[in-house]
Amino acid sequence: MLEPPGGRPWLLYALLSASLTLNLALVIKWPDSSSPTRQPCSQVADPKASPATEPPREPQAQEQWEQDASSPLAAPRDSYVVSHVIVEHSLARTFQSMMGRSGDVLSAHYSRIFCWDLDLRRDVQKNDEITLAWREDAGGDLDIPVAWYRSGKLGKTLKAYRFQPPGDLHPSYWFPDGLEVPFRLVDGPIEDYIQITARLEDRLDHKGYDFKAPVGTDVKSPRAGKVSRVDWNVAVNGSCVEIKQNDGVTTKYLHLSEALVRPGQNVQAGQLIARTGNTGRSTAPHLHYQLERNGKIIDPSDYHETTRRRLPTQAMPGFRDVVAFLDSWLKRETSTTP
Repeated sequence: MLEPPGGRPWLLYALLSASLTLNLALVIKWPDSSSPTRQPCSQVADPKASPATEPPREPQAQEQWEQDASSPLAAPRDSYVVSHVIVEHSLARTFQSMMGRSGDVLSAHYSRIFCWDLDLRRDVQKNDEITLAWREDAGGDLDIPVAWYRSGKLGKTLKAYRFQPPGDLHPSYWFPDGLEVPFRLVDGPIEDYIQITARLEDRLDHKGYDFKAPVGTDVKSPRAGKVSRVDWNVAVNGSCVEIKQNDGVTTKYLHLSEALVRPGQNVQAGQLIARTGNTGRSTAPHLHYQLERNGKIIDPSDYHETTRRRLPTQAMPGFRDVVAFLDSWLKRETSTTP
C-alpha cells in the first residue's frame, strides 16, 4: 500500500473528523419534532413584565362552607339571586316591580325580618335601599340568608344575618354586633320555633302571634290556670286548647297536632299542654297563640315582657366569619353598597 507524503493517511483522518463534527452538531442542535417550535403570542411571557399573580381567593374555610353543614347557605351559592333595589313606593310594590306577582311572597318574608325595627307602613320612604340574597327551595319556601335595609328615616342601614348558635334547634337573624333581630316573649308558650310569622299589628284580622315550628314541638302554659275547652270548632282551629289562667287572662292554642290536657284539668306554669301541628285552617305547621281578657284581645307583646338575646362569647368568632363571608358576597354582586 502506498502512503501519502509524510507516511500517514491525512485525507482519511480529515474525512473522519468532518463526519464526527457533523453528527455532534445534529444531536445537540436539531429540534425535537414532538414539541411545538413556537408558542402562540398570547402565551409568550414578556421578560420585562412583573411576575404574574393569581386573583385573590376567599379563605379555604369559606370555600368549603358551600359543601359542608357549617355553611351559612342552605344551597350552592350560584342557586341564589342577589337583589339590590331602590324603594319607589311601598315594600310590596317595590318587590312587585322587581319580580311581578311573586314579589308579594318575597316582600312578606323580607318584611318579617325587619318588622321589629321598622313600621313598614310609616317608616318606609322613597329612595331607601333593599339588598338581599334569596332563593326558592324545592318546597316553594323562600330562603334568605342575609338582608340589608338602608333607611332614610332611621339614618342607618339595618343588616340581618341568619346564624344558628350552638344549642339552638333553629337559626335566627342577628345584627352584626351579635344582638338578635326579632324580639322574644319572656316565658312564652313555645321555646323552639323557627320564626314569628304573624303578629297582632301585622294584619287587622289577626288575633294573636303565629310561631312557625315543626309539627310536634312542645307547647307549654305560661301561667297556672284551668283548662276550659279542648278541640272546639275543629274545622277552623284544628286541635286546640283553651286555658283560663288564674290572673284572669284566657289563652288559646290552635292548629295543634295533639292536646295533652283535658277540660277541667288544672295546669301549672311551664307545664306541657300540647304539641304543635298543621290542623284546621292552616297552610303550614305553626302555633297560633291568642290572649283575651273580658272578651278583648290582648297583644302578647304587651302581656309578656319581650327580650332580645345576645350571642354568647364563644359563638362570636364563627358568627363574624359568617358576616364577613356574606358581606363580601353581597358587595361583589351589587354595584351599589349600602
